[in-house]
Amino acid sequence: MSWHHFNPVQIEFGVGSFARLAELDALATGQVLLVTTEGFVRRGQAGEIVRVLGADRVAVYDGVTPNPEIDDLDAAVREWRPHMPATILALGGGSAIDAAKALAVALPNGVVDPLDTLLRRGQVFKRNATLPVVAIPTTSGTGSEVTPFATVWDGREHRKHSIAGSDVYPRVAVVDPELTLSLPPQETLYTALDAISHALESLWNRNRTPLSESFATRALSGAVVALPAVLARPQDLEARVSMQQASLLAGMAISQTRTAIAHSISYALTSHFGVPHGLACSFTLPNIIAKYLDERNEDPVLASLMRDVRLMLVGLELDSRLQQYASLAQIESLKGEMVQPGRADNYVGRIDNLEDFIRPQGG
Repeated sequence: MSWHHFNPVQIEFGVGSFARLAELDALATGQVLLVTTEGFVRRGQAGEIVRVLGADRVAVYDGVTPNPEIDDLDAAVREWRPHMPATILALGGGSAIDAAKALAVALPNGVVDPLDTLLRRGQVFKRNATLPVVAIPTTSGTGSEVTPFATVWDGREHRKHSIAGSDVYPRVAVVDPELTLSLPPQETLYTALDAISHALESLWNRNRTPLSESFATRALSGAVVALPAVLARPQDLEARVSMQQASLLAGMAISQTRTAIAHSISYALTSHFGVPHGLACSFTLPNIIAKYLDERNEDPVLASLMRDVRLMLVGLELDSRLQQYASLAQIESLKGEMVQPGRADNYVGRIDNLEDFIRPQGG
């Protein structure tokens, strides 16, 4: 066996790590562009960062929306390129961090509308040095703070794109579980489902390594206990810590393996029907777990853990939640878009019929 591992992200994990932001070498000098949402400006967290780092050093871009779009980010490039920052600081969920990583690649390049050029038109340009990113996740799900890809969406053509490369890794991840205490129940659930999906997808993956397996197994072990706890007791900080750690470890796992069939199926549902990503990439998991364990000779301890996760997922009635966004007929109409190269082909099991994965539980 031969394998490779690379992840250069400095991780600062723990309650209170947000308060120590000013101690980071990555934020010690130079102008900072804070990439966030209007909500974090309104609730005061963005203002706290400006106060700590200095109003003379920090500019705020609060135009991030869920599933950041090519055109919106290219507009941000036009706005901020004349005021080139030394560092980009991301505050928010996966959308804010992905937007920050995309801007870190796009801003230093002189190309007009760089994301339209690269992603929509497929014209590759030589990247100048990517700006360093400090990522502060406020959800327990995407793991984007430790991955080398940024997801950008094209609402016009109903497509999902990725910017990938070792230069897309954030420089630092500041992971403070206390920031997740105010997360609403539905967002808590859907982001946690994303983390669980990441862990599972890295396990039934052709790129699985002993280290990614260790990260993913630890993530699943934590999440299967922590998710029911945070849904029942949203202010349970200990449970929030466990869920945040599970999300981080799952992100570490997919940073090495990428995702697989569940994510491949999910993208069309999000781009066409607005299904939240965590729901879109998890409603298939109970079926995939069952099929995978029937086909593969998995380690007995890990197989038992997967069955525990499956039982929890079935209890969450994900099919019913999905029906709020799209009918079964609408979902089935997108089957032609669900097998994406670079995702579906990472899955080590058989893909004989997509119906095996997308059919309702018990169907």
